[in-house]
Amino acid sequence: MPDLSEREARIVAGIQSRQADMVETVIAWGGINTGSRNLAGLAILRDILAERLSPLGGTLEIRAPDPVMAFDANGIETEMAHGHNIHVRKRPEAARRILLTGHMDTVFAADHPFQTCRMIERNVVNGPGVADMKGGIAILIEALAALESASAIETLGWDIVINADEEVSSAGSLSLIREAARNCRIGLTFEPSLTPDGLLAGARKGSGNFAAKITGTAAHAGRDPRAGRNAVVAASNLALRLNALAEHIPGLSVNIARMQGGGPNNIVPDLAMLWWNMRPVDADAQLRTQDRIDSIRAAVEREHEVDIKIMGTFARPPKPLDDRHRALFGFVRDTGRDLGLSLDWQDTGGVCDGNNIAAEGVAVIDTLGARGGAIHTDQEYVMLDSLSERASLAAIVMLRLAEGRLDGRMDW
Repeated sequence: MPDLSEREARIVAGIQSRQADMVETVIAWGGINTGSRNLAGLAILRDILAERLSPLGGTLEIRAPDPVMAFDANGIETEMAHGHNIHVRKRPEAARRILLTGHMDTVFAADHPFQTCRMIERNVVNGPGVADMKGGIAILIEALAALESASAIETLGWDIVINADEEVSSAGSLSLIREAARNCRIGLTFEPSLTPDGLLAGARKGSGNFAAKITGTAAHAGRDPRAGRNAVVAASNLALRLNALAEHIPGLSVNIARMQGGGPNNIVPDLAMLWWNMRPVDADAQLRTQDRIDSIRAAVEREHEVDIKIMGTFARPPKPLDDRHRALFGFVRDTGRDLGLSLDWQDTGGVCDGNNIAAEGVAVIDTLGARGGAIHTDQEYVMLDSLSERASLAAIVMLRLAEGRLDGRMDW
């Protein structure tokens, strides 16, 4: 094998011998519906994963989600149900500690027609979550199992977090992710690569999901329209002002996703709802955006004489490509080269749990999962040879971290 030590070559050969088992595993997991709101399906996969993780050693804990409140379609605050999460910790006393993360949930609900896997080419399987990110979880487990069974990383401590709500912003698992990150200095997250040829994600924008409840005053639209305060008109004004922020804050993107309200034509509507997403490019843009949200809300309330209550936050702060990240990316790129892989990275507007890990001062590579594509659609696919390929990459990266080979590049 190109530029690998004898021990590294043995580890890679062992992983490659597990390729057929990895394929079988990913197809089986893809057949379990784990939409973010399908708690029963998530519980099934959670138990399977816990069983697979137990032989790695360490302390395994099933963590209940944090309570999360949100507006329902009628503007009523309600608690959102999320699945339980898995946390495993081994060698907590080690000086070098890494965090490995993945998510078991998908965007495909229990009643979605996309429920099964099928082979579409010799090296390609189409199926729900096979790339995003059941393939990534399989890669994580196989890489770590290969190292632990060979007693190759006894100087390296690690945490694993596999959460059940990444596709809905990780609101119920955020405290767990950040708690684990604070005990580590390097993060490896197994989201799928950005492109089928293995491109990694560099810097990421932040992301915030918000909802507004606009309460006006109902009135007869014919007899006394001036007595009413039109919540739909106020919501429209709010939406337009929020959308215009993208023109004034560099790098900010805004998506007004949904608005609803109103009823019969002869009644001034007294309730409207608005949902939107915002993605700032850096911390300064996030602060400016939050300030403008507050000032816009106040202005619309004043001008339309309505009450506006906003729920939501920037749950995923921007992840910059700073010097520590560049050092880690270079380390992973060089390791990939020794495996015969050509790796590169580019910035993206997409977000993941890597954003929150980086927010704790942890340098993180967050696209170490499978190569594939068309994620979040019924055309999602995984390239099967990438399972053992990326598991080999992750294993050798972790082995070299344990050997201290990143020490000269960055302080961790």
